Amino acid sequence: MADARDTICALASGPPPSAIAIVRISGPRVREICASVFEAGLPAPRRSVFGRFVDVSRETIDEGLGIFMPGPKSYTGEDTAELYLHGGSAVIDHALDAICEFPDTRLAEPGEFTRRAFENGRVDLVEAEGIADLIDAETRAQKSLALNQLDGALSAQYAKWREKLVEALALLEVSIDFPDEEDAPDETTSPVTNVLDSIRHAFIEALQDDEVGERIREGFRIAIVGPPNAGKSSLLNRLARREAAIVSDIPGTTRDVVEVRLKIGGQIVWIADTAGLREAGDAIEAEGIRRARERAEAADLRIHLRAADENVDFSEAGAGDLNVVNKSDRKAYPAEEGVFILSTLTGDGLADLESAIADIVSAKANRTIAPLITRKRHRLSLQTSLFHVEQALDLLGRGGGAELVAEDVRLAARQLSSLVGEIGVEEVLGAVFSSFCIGK
Repeated sequence: MADARDTICALASGPPPSAIAIVRISGPRVREICASVFEAGLPAPRRSVFGRFVDVSRETIDEGLGIFMPGPKSYTGEDTAELYLHGGSAVIDHALDAICEFPDTRLAEPGEFTRRAFENGRVDLVEAEGIADLIDAETRAQKSLALNQLDGALSAQYAKWREKLVEALALLEVSIDFPDEEDAPDETTSPVTNVLDSIRHAFIEALQDDEVGERIREGFRIAIVGPPNAGKSSLLNRLARREAAIVSDIPGTTRDVVEVRLKIGGQIVWIADTAGLREAGDAIEAEGIRRARERAEAADLRIHLRAADENVDFSEAGAGDLNVVNKSDRKAYPAEEGVFILSTLTGDGLADLESAIADIVSAKANRTIAPLITRKRHRLSLQTSLFHVEQALDLLGRGGGAELVAEDVRLAARQLSSLVGEIGVEEVLGAVFSSFCIGK
């Protein structure tokens, strides 16, 4: 990240051409820039003003609206301004070039506006991630999850758990600070155990969510599995409405996992066409079959596909899987409860299967309560915090010293602090904010 003392600017709206373009500026030179670029001078705070924008040579950039927002009550916590211009490339380039002519002023890096908001205490790290997720949201479920995170619900939950750990730590300090008081250990051990045990249960419950938050963000994983020539690639193409996978009558055509990203049931899903499950003919096919089984095992939903004109056997299907018989155009298959009958050639029966997939992923997305863990970073921190809580409880149960117990409690609390960006997060900041678009 470049020098944070610089003034930064960027296009904060979509790429040109567009009807309107928004150029955002933030930093210590904003007042000076506004006084020069706004032909009428520095506008009153938080009031949009219409007029001409000019460069340092007084050449007109464009006519439009401008607004000045003094810090700390701005998005970044710094003096900020926005220019609302016509959305042509020439106008945008002229505006950015004119702004960058001022000393210590440069184009912003990805996520730099939001990083400054974080560094200036306007948002914590979890809320900053919510902003990024809201920008990227493609479904209402993703939008709701991001808004919940941006509103601070997830941060509040992490803060509540941390307060409980601090409470336990304070009780432990009594034993450490007053070692000669005979009653102190008895009076503190039981309350500490109760607090830590309640947090342990809360962590376990939060972590046993089937990673629904991550699935809503990243997409539910669906694997189509079955023997060669059952029509797995044809089914993938039907669901994708395009030729995503090669279709051939030659067994073993699909050697690797072919995956497409779709929106079904208001959720993002990744549907994978896998290699046909059979005795491998060569090393490459064997690797494809291994990957197919691996993908199927990790999937949120498995579609077991069989051909009506072959031996239909769903013995490998598990509870919650979808059993599908294909090629009904070649051979009639008797109706059977829990089995979808379709033809990838004609499309018959496909709508019923899509509806079933939609119902399943919607149910998975809605069967747990917010706030949800939304990122692997959060999950790893909670798992580490849980480990230290369990270590502390084990030490208490074995009569371990208060100093050792307190250290584990302190480490557990530190993990929660790092989640929201209060301590020890410098190594993750670059990864978090680099995922943002320029101008945010």
